[in-house]
Amino acid sequence: MNTDIRVRFAPSNTGHLHIGGARTALFNWFFAKHHEGTAILRVEDTDRQRSTEEFYDAILEAFDWLGLEWDEGPYRQSQRMDLYQEAANKLLSSGNAYRCTCTPDEVNEMRERARAEGKTPKYDGTCRDRYDKDPAAPFCLRLRVPDEGETIFNDILSGNISFENSQLDDMVIVRTDGTPTYNFCVAIDDIDMQISHVIRGNDHLSNTPKQVLVYRALNEPTPKFAHISMILGPDKKRLSKRHGADSVLEYKERGFLPEALINYLVRLGWSHGDQEIFTKEEIIENFSLENLNRSAAIFNPEKLLWLNQEYIKSADSGFLVESLDSGLKDRGLSPDQLNHRTRMGIVDELRTRSSTLVDMIEGALFFFEDEVEWDEKAASKFLTPQSSRLMLKLRNELSEIDTFTSKHIKSAFHRVMDEEAVKLGKLAQPVRVAITGGTISPGIFETLSLLGRDRSLHRLDAALGRVNQ
Repeated sequence: MNTDIRVRFAPSNTGHLHIGGARTALFNWFFAKHHEGTAILRVEDTDRQRSTEEFYDAILEAFDWLGLEWDEGPYRQSQRMDLYQEAANKLLSSGNAYRCTCTPDEVNEMRERARAEGKTPKYDGTCRDRYDKDPAAPFCLRLRVPDEGETIFNDILSGNISFENSQLDDMVIVRTDGTPTYNFCVAIDDIDMQISHVIRGNDHLSNTPKQVLVYRALNEPTPKFAHISMILGPDKKRLSKRHGADSVLEYKERGFLPEALINYLVRLGWSHGDQEIFTKEEIIENFSLENLNRSAAIFNPEKLLWLNQEYIKSADSGFLVESLDSGLKDRGLSPDQLNHRTRMGIVDELRTRSSTLVDMIEGALFFFEDEVEWDEKAASKFLTPQSSRLMLKLRNELSEIDTFTSKHIKSAFHRVMDEEAVKLGKLAQPVRVAITGGTISPGIFETLSLLGRDRSLHRLDAALGRVNQ
């Protein structure tokens, strides 16, 4: 293991893990694995009002489903308060932090006054050297930011980035109630965990100089940074639920395979030649930060569906049967009414036409339902007196088949078609509606074979009864 490469993904448990965060986690994880380094999960749970155990558990469940195993963690900031207090005391002792007794109203007045003068609206440093004048007053701790010069750091994707110190605030590192602030905790955690690379969304870029100043105030080395591009919707606006940007667990519920979602998210901003489909091992072998695209990635739900279908096509049949069985049970149906071999045949027929596991399960429901509920539009069009004569003739042919295979079923169809001088569609579509309830199914010969002779005949009889009412 390369102990020099240490990265972290640090979600807040104020909500579910969404795909933007999942992509950032994947970039960190694959970067660490490529270099045989260490990938750390750290949950930033210091927002007492919004952080919940439910969201904490959901984040862990999402990573479990994705199959991401972290080398360290999950650490929780709420359990590391002593560490932050120790660092704050060190900064206070060195003079790099100071007590501030200004009230929120006073600070707001300072900012409004600066704004009115055309200056950067920020705290004006009133308390930098005056605390002893009122030692009993409530205070927060502020980081002393240099008045002049620049805070410069290197970004692997964008090169050197600089911020004028005169534009930066003496940020609060510990609030009046004693709780540490976000940027302070992040910097202290990264120092303590010896993080070598901070890989995160470029929406965090404005936080970076604040954290770098904490590093320098503590005389600690600065990690390397890579601020990755955002994901945008097809309309080039920031990704949201209206674009289909659901949480990771919602994609699980909708029948996506974790391998497909990982493949898709990693390819949103990373490439390796013209290859589209990657195994996890191939991503680990080829991943590099230098191959990340600096421009924003565009989320395409249709491409994700296509990719998921490709993964379903090549999925292990045993896994697909397990997924089918689970989905049927969730809908109150018994998978065991058809044997395992038949269920295997059903998923093999449906895998090529299913974009999600939910599509596959819903496409298989008619095999397991006791009675078919016909779609009225389809029934009115295809279950007619004209088609009933053909179906009755086929029904009688099917009843004579001893070995109910696709081959023998096909022969029965062709005997009726030859006698009646009709094409397959004239016979197959009414039969499809009769036995499935709708107009879409796998091949009609295979469908009848999988359904079995007795159940096929029963459904044809029911459809004929409807026509003859």
